[in-house]
Amino acid sequence: MIALLTGKLVYKCFEYLIVNVGGVGYQVQIPLSTFYKVPQNDSEVSLHIYTHVREDALQLFGFLTPEEKGIFQLLVGVSGIGPRLARNILSGIPAEELRQALSSGDRGRLSAIPGVGRKTAERLVLELKDKIPGMSRDEVTVPEGEAGHLQVMDDVLSALVNLGYRTGEVKKALDRVGREGKEEADFEHLFKDTLRFLAR
Repeated sequence: MIALLTGKLVYKCFEYLIVNVGGVGYQVQIPLSTFYKVPQNDSEVSLHIYTHVREDALQLFGFLTPEEKGIFQLLVGVSGIGPRLARNILSGIPAEELRQALSSGDRGRLSAIPGVGRKTAERLVLELKDKIPGMSRDEVTVPEGEAGHLQVMDDVLSALVNLGYRTGEVKKALDRVGREGKEEADFEHLFKDTLRFLAR
């Protein structure tokens, strides 16, 4: 998986950048918070990358700081929130304001973000309220173990979808495996436990 990308910025728009690395142009999806801070074209840029693998595509999501990437990883760990919606959330609210809204349970502010309805706002507060609030604006990162587990879950999801299982049923199986206390940051164990559940 690509974790960091450094190269020459050759194109930028509100939704993505194209970064030339060794003669290869990488298209990197970005939130507006990153767009406003990246340098001008032909400048060198370094982005922290979240790699999202789907059965029909490989997408890169880029952030200027590891803290912003950490928030993004927490968001995609919430049930029902994919990378695209997570990016939209970071585009629709500053990171510090998001932290405060989650801390105070401000569902009204969260549901005002484009693409986030009342039910999604409820899930955000329920699943992230205890993970972000105690951190300062410079400390909003995913704990190492949790970040690793989120990446492993994403890898397991991609692998099982490539085997022919539907994305929705795999996500439900991963959630059930977690509730049964079988969550492990090891790909092999999580893959086998989830596959065993799907085969029931």
